[in-house]
Amino acid sequence: MDFQKLCTFDTFNQLWSHYGYGEKLQDVIEQEFTRIKGITYLDHAATTLYPESLVRDYFQDISRNVYGNPHSHNPSSRLTHDTVERVRYRVLQHFNATPEEYSVIFTSGCTAALKLVAESFPWRPQTESEAGSRFCYLTDSHTSVVGIRGLASVRGAVALPVSPQEVENRSKREAQGEDVICHTPHLFCYPAQSNFSGRKYPLNHVRGIQARRLYPACGHQGRWFVLLDAASHVSCSPLNLQECPADFIPISFYKMFGFPTGLGALLVHNNAAGILKKTYFGGGTAAAYLSGEDYYVQAANISDRFEDGTVSFLDIIAVNHGFEALHRITGGMHNIQQHTFGLARYTYMLLSSLCHGNGRPVAQIYTEGQFESPSTQGAILNFNLKDSHGQIIGYSQVDRMASLYNIHVRTGCFCNTGACQSFLGITNQQMRRNLQAGHVCGDSIDLVDGQPTGSVRVSFGYMSTHEDCQKFLNFVVECFVEKPVTVDQVRLERLKTATATSQGVNEDPPIQITNGDLCKVDKEKEKPTEESLKVSHREAYTLTNIYIYPIKSCGAYEVHDWPVGPLGLLYDRSWMVVNGNGVCLSQKREPRLCLIRPHVHLPSNKMHLQASGMDTISVPLENNTQMHTSHRVCQSKVCGDRVQTVDCGDEAASWLSDFLGQPCRLIRQSPDFTRDMKKKPCGAATSTSLSLVNEAQYLMINRASVELIQKLMSSRQDDSEGDQLLDTQNVISRFRANLVIAGVEPFEEDNWPHLIIGNTRFVVAGQCGRCQMIGVDQETGTKTKEPLMSLSAHRNGKFTFGVYLTHQLPEGSTTASVLSAGSLIQPHSS
Repeated sequence: MDFQKLCTFDTFNQLWSHYGYGEKLQDVIEQEFTRIKGITYLDHAATTLYPESLVRDYFQDISRNVYGNPHSHNPSSRLTHDTVERVRYRVLQHFNATPEEYSVIFTSGCTAALKLVAESFPWRPQTESEAGSRFCYLTDSHTSVVGIRGLASVRGAVALPVSPQEVENRSKREAQGEDVICHTPHLFCYPAQSNFSGRKYPLNHVRGIQARRLYPACGHQGRWFVLLDAASHVSCSPLNLQECPADFIPISFYKMFGFPTGLGALLVHNNAAGILKKTYFGGGTAAAYLSGEDYYVQAANISDRFEDGTVSFLDIIAVNHGFEALHRITGGMHNIQQHTFGLARYTYMLLSSLCHGNGRPVAQIYTEGQFESPSTQGAILNFNLKDSHGQIIGYSQVDRMASLYNIHVRTGCFCNTGACQSFLGITNQQMRRNLQAGHVCGDSIDLVDGQPTGSVRVSFGYMSTHEDCQKFLNFVVECFVEKPVTVDQVRLERLKTATATSQGVNEDPPIQITNGDLCKVDKEKEKPTEESLKVSHREAYTLTNIYIYPIKSCGAYEVHDWPVGPLGLLYDRSWMVVNGNGVCLSQKREPRLCLIRPHVHLPSNKMHLQASGMDTISVPLENNTQMHTSHRVCQSKVCGDRVQTVDCGDEAASWLSDFLGQPCRLIRQSPDFTRDMKKKPCGAATSTSLSLVNEAQYLMINRASVELIQKLMSSRQDDSEGDQLLDTQNVISRFRANLVIAGVEPFEEDNWPHLIIGNTRFVVAGQCGRCQMIGVDQETGTKTKEPLMSLSAHRNGKFTFGVYLTHQLPEGSTTASVLSAGSLIQPHSS
C-alpha cells in the first residue's frame, strides 16, 4: 500500500472513530490557536498550549476586578479569598472528589508538591523494637519522585526501588489489612502515567498497596501511604479519585491548560493529612505563635497549614479560566482522552510499520503494549530512528532536523532515568561510563560507543490534529527513510485488527440531581388560636410586611400571604448570581443587583426577572428533568459554607451578564442538598436547614428601631453634604428583612428568646451584624454612608440591627404554615 494513502484522514478515520469535539477542529484551531500556524507542536507532555480565549478572559477578569491579598479582610481581599476557595473546589470537582475527602494545597508546581510530602512525611529510623520507614518508588518514575530518596534516607528511612513487574508478580493473594501492632509509616510512589512511554499503570494499585496486598507493602508491616504522581496522566486523561483514593496526588496546571505556569497543587486525602508534620512555618500558616519563646499552633485548615506566605492568587484565578476553556472547547477529559489516544495510536501504527527500501524497520518504538486501549496507554510515543543498516540515529540529529521543519519534539531521557535505562538497555555501569565520557542530563551527546543515551518523544494535546501526525510522518520519510518507502503490511494488518477499545478510565460520572419534595400549602388560611392572640404588652404587635428575596442580593418581592417551607419562606434566597469565576456576587461588590426585580408567580411555576431597559425573562421555579441533563452541577460558597447548586442555563446568564456588564450566571440551590445552620439556636429542638441565606432562615426588624435610626440620621445630617433625608420605607428596604413588625420600643426585639406569629413559633437565633451593604439605596443602586454611621454611633461602635429567626414547624407536619401580613405577634421577653 502507498504510504501517502496511509497518511490520509480517511485511513485515520478507519482506524479510530473519535476525532475532535463536535464542531470542526480546524475552526477551533483558527479561533483559539492562530499563533501555531506553520508549527507542528508535538511536545504536549512537557507543556500543552493555552487557548487564546483563556488568556483573553483572564485579563478581562483581572482588569475588571480588584484582587487584594487574601490574608486581609477588606472587600478586594475577600473577593480574592472567595475566588481562590472556588478554584479549590473546581480542582476537586475535576477529579470527582469533595472537600470532605480531599484538601487542595497550592504549590509552585508538581515538584514543589512532591518536596512538600518529602519534608513533611514522618520518616522513622529503625529501632531495636520496630522496623524503620520505607520509601518505595517505581523505577519508571520522574526525577522529582526519585529525589524524595535523598531526604528520606537522611531521616533513617530505607529507599527501595521497585520495578513495574514486581508490584504484581510478588504480590499476595489476600490483603494483609491494617496492621494494628506496627504503625510505622511507609510511602509508595508511582506514576499514573509514565512521562517516558505514556504507559498507564493500574490505578487499582492504590488500594492494593494500602491494603498491603501488592509488593512491596505485602512484605512489610506498618501503615502504607500511596503517592500517585498524576502530572503526566491528567494532561489528557480523566482521573476519578473515587476509584483510586490515593493519599497524595501532585499535579501541575500548565500540563493541563498551558497557562498559568509556575503553579501546581498537592491533593491530600484528609485522612492522611494528619501525619504530615511541618518544621518551618510561614505567614498565614499559624493559628498562633510567640516570637519570644518556642510556642506555635498550626492553622486548623489543612490548606492554610501548608501554604507558606501568600499564595500566587492571580495565577490561581487563571486556573478557573483554564477549566472553563477546557470544558467549553472539548466537553471534558473523556473526549480529550479519546481524541489524543487516537492520534497517538495512528502515529504508532504507521511509524512502527514504516520500513526502508531494504525492508529494515525505520523506528525502534519504546512501549510495553501496542496501543490497544486508552486505559493502558496515553498520548505519548517514544522512539529512536534507525538507518537502513539498523544503526540508531542520534536523537540530537533528529531534533535539529525537526526544528528545520518547524516540528517541535522532545529528546533525551525526559527526567526519567529508570525508564530510559529499561527501554534502551543501559546498565548502571554504562550510565557511569557515559558520565565519564562527558554526557550529562540535558545535553546533546546522543550516542556513546554507538549506543543511544536517550530517545525522541512526541506527545499530543487536545488541540493536536491529524495534520500534525501527517506532517511528522512525512518528515520522517523525507529525512530518514531510504527510498523506496515500504510498509510492513503483515504488521500493519495485525495492528488494524487489534481491538482498540476505550475501556478503562472514564470521564467523571455526572452527579445525579433529584427533585426535592416541596411542602404543600393549605389554600385555606390557618386561623390563629386563642393562645396566639394573647399579647404580653398592653399594645398589640403586628407583622406589617413580608418580603422574600428569591435571588440573593437582588431586589425584594413583597407578598401578603406566603407559605413557609422547610428552609424558611418559600423560594427565599433559592437562587444567587455568581461571577465568571463562580464566586457569589453581592451588593457589596455589585450594587446594581438591587435593580434586578424577581417576581415569583406560583400558578405558572415561574420566576420572572425584570430590570430597567431589559426584556422580561422567566426561570422555572422547580428543577425539571431537562435541567438535570443539560445544566451542570456546581458548587459555591455562602458565608464560608459550601453549597451545591445547579446552573440555570445560558438565557438567564446572558440576561444577567448584559445588565450587569460582566460575565455572570444564575445558579440555584440543589433541592437534594442540605445545609445546616452553623450554631443551633437556644431552644431549637432539631438542626435547622438553610437556603442560600447568610446566617438563618429569617431576618426580622422592628419599625420602632427603624424610626429611631431615622431620627439619628436627621440629627446628624450635614447640610453641606447635600444628602437627602431618607424616608422610613427607604431605610427599611436597605436592611433587607423578611419580616417587618410594628413593635413598641426600639431594639426590644434583641431581648426576645422566641415569638409566635400567627400559629408559627420562631426562635431568635441572634442579632444581625451589618456591613456597608445597608448603604446601598435599593431603588437606585447608589451608595451612601448612612444608615451605617448613625447605627454605629447609637450602638457604641456595634453594627447590629435586626434579629435572626428560625421557625419550628409542628413535628410530623406535611403541610406548611402560611404567614400573613397583619398577623398578631406574641413576643416573649427574656
